[in-house]
Amino acid sequence: MVSPLDWLLGLFSLDIGIDLGTANTLVSVRGKGIVINEPSYVAIERKTRRPISFGREAKEMFGKTPSSKFMVVRPLRDGVISEFEITEGMLDYFIRKAHEQSWVPIPRPRVVVGIPSGVTEVEKRAVYDATISAGAREAYLIEEPVAAAIGAGLPIQETRGSMIVDIGGGTTEVAIFSLGGIVISRSIRVAGDEMDEDIVQYMRSKYNLLVGERTAERAKMEIGSSYPLPEERTMVLRGRNLITGLPEAVEVSSIELREALNPSVSIVIDTIRDALDETPPELVADLMESGICMAGGGSQLKGLCERVADEVNVRVWLAEDAMTCVARGAGRILEDYDNLRSLLAGLERGSTQH
Repeated sequence: MVSPLDWLLGLFSLDIGIDLGTANTLVSVRGKGIVINEPSYVAIERKTRRPISFGREAKEMFGKTPSSKFMVVRPLRDGVISEFEITEGMLDYFIRKAHEQSWVPIPRPRVVVGIPSGVTEVEKRAVYDATISAGAREAYLIEEPVAAAIGAGLPIQETRGSMIVDIGGGTTEVAIFSLGGIVISRSIRVAGDEMDEDIVQYMRSKYNLLVGERTAERAKMEIGSSYPLPEERTMVLRGRNLITGLPEAVEVSSIELREALNPSVSIVIDTIRDALDETPPELVADLMESGICMAGGGSQLKGLCERVADEVNVRVWLAEDAMTCVARGAGRILEDYDNLRSLLAGLERGSTQH
């Protein structure tokens, strides 16, 4: 039951959709679209574990804090909560930030949060409890591939099949839909973070150079690819030489990074292949027409659509504003709650609310 005070505050609070990602958290507000897109980082005091900054500001401090005073943590790993209290604090910060323009003193919004499709009841309950504790009046969960499909505009409630591949920071979700339900789904914990780690390991083994996660991420975004580029590029990576212990800069090419990223990209493609292999033939015929939609920040890797299309023999296209699909889809649920409520995930294993 909602208390009368919460109900009153709820009248002036916004309906929001949250993509609680391993790498980035995005918040979509009903009627306004995406209002927050910040990294999922929290800086905390080492002794008291009290959060001192969130998002972009905390990410700037990553790897640079005095070890005795502060530490910067990522409270989500592989798409699920690993630090409950810190995630709760981060959600509270984002909910308040989304309400900055409104005059409500204590926001009590309705919130829809995206969760990976392969999570357990315990992991679902952790997200639900953290959202309620952070000040939500009502909290609903939606599986990320479903939210991404709604955000990308796929006709998931029609009889014809549609397919989405959502590559985030911690998880890759592959799902095939028909008649408002998931026919086949795959969730693997190989995504953007694993690609960054591939680059770190490659630089270590080939050049004896230790580079940081942020350097690897920047290299992936600037010259990383999974398919030959029209014009190959180079970039200087700076780090510490593991033999001499001294700073060093090494120039690497997009060809080398493509080799570094290949293990993770191959796993993602194998997962897509597995899903197609189990898809009923009638739906495969639909997918040949409609193609595979790529969403999520990791799907923006250069040449990934071309590589997947080459390997699975189906047309592949990148969703418009791929990074924000899950948050926009979660926000859409509350705009059309009566028609879309059946797509929400329940707290019990494998259940949906009807």
